[in-house]
Amino acid sequence: MRKHRHGHGHGHEHGHEHGHGRGHGLRPHSHEAADKVDSALEASAQGMRALWISLAGLGATTVLQAAVVALTGSVALLGDTLHNAADALTAVPLGIAFLLGRRPPTRRYTYGYGRAEDLAGVVIVLAIAASCVIAGYAAIDRLAHPQPVDHLPAVAGAALVGFLGNEIVARYRIRVGRRIGSAALVADGLHARTDGFASLAVLLGAGGIALGAPWADPVVGLLITVAISFVLWQTAREVWRRLMDAVDPDLVDRAEAALAATPGVLAVGDVRLRWIGHNLRAECDVVVDAASTVVRAHKVAVDAEHSLLHALPRLSGAVVHPDPEPGPGEDHHAALAGHR
Repeated sequence: MRKHRHGHGHGHEHGHEHGHGRGHGLRPHSHEAADKVDSALEASAQGMRALWISLAGLGATTVLQAAVVALTGSVALLGDTLHNAADALTAVPLGIAFLLGRRPPTRRYTYGYGRAEDLAGVVIVLAIAASCVIAGYAAIDRLAHPQPVDHLPAVAGAALVGFLGNEIVARYRIRVGRRIGSAALVADGLHARTDGFASLAVLLGAGGIALGAPWADPVVGLLITVAISFVLWQTAREVWRRLMDAVDPDLVDRAEAALAATPGVLAVGDVRLRWIGHNLRAECDVVVDAASTVVRAHKVAVDAEHSLLHALPRLSGAVVHPDPEPGPGEDHHAALAGHR
């Protein structure tokens, strides 16, 4: 029995029209691609809009904080400013990735360019690491060579602006990222939220100085460096998982349940899922009645994919392979045993 590849592009929700453009014959087929292209373009457009709006917001916040750093000499605020600058600049690699993701597949890049998002994640990790090193160095240097911090009200005001700017951007990025299924954009939003709490820590440093503890500013700078290092670890872990094709096990459970509930499916074999950009791809094996005709087995495979599209809204396509139920001592894949 041949594999049947079904190239759906629906962001499936219940109560929709499928718009199948071809009949289901004996050969692999593809449904109309218009929905898939429109969905991908819409997701990329929303992602791009979120990036540029957040770039503008964090960019303005960073410029204001940098001016206050130059005026006051606060290394705690310097660390926060560097972190915000790195967060704002992550819009650049993500923007490039979203633009690349719009390009259609080619004979060389047969899955398209969605993996560019994962490469953008690597750039983001490097940017966070650089801000961590610079902030830590500045704080340690200030502890070794104390200097006064002037204009404490300006430092406090800049810290509040940093918190508000980051929280607004975080909520926006997370909301859009979840809507379009972009893990990179959601991770960037969580990163911005952590930056906001780092900005609040600057207030503690300013309060400590006001109470006669000049060491509070570099100590808070070190604490911010530690916070950045935790963000670095979490972001690197998520990027690593994407690069290694990791998925939430709950998605596999949902896929297996959907396949098992499909009429005509007697058993579920291997189920493999992977993210390509902000879309899922699936490769699945199902067992069907050995007496089924090719047309009947194909119908079961189509119904199985249909079930998957309902169970996994971000699924852009699947390969469903129907295996005939083996009899006693039968192995329908014996010819492949020496090649695995």
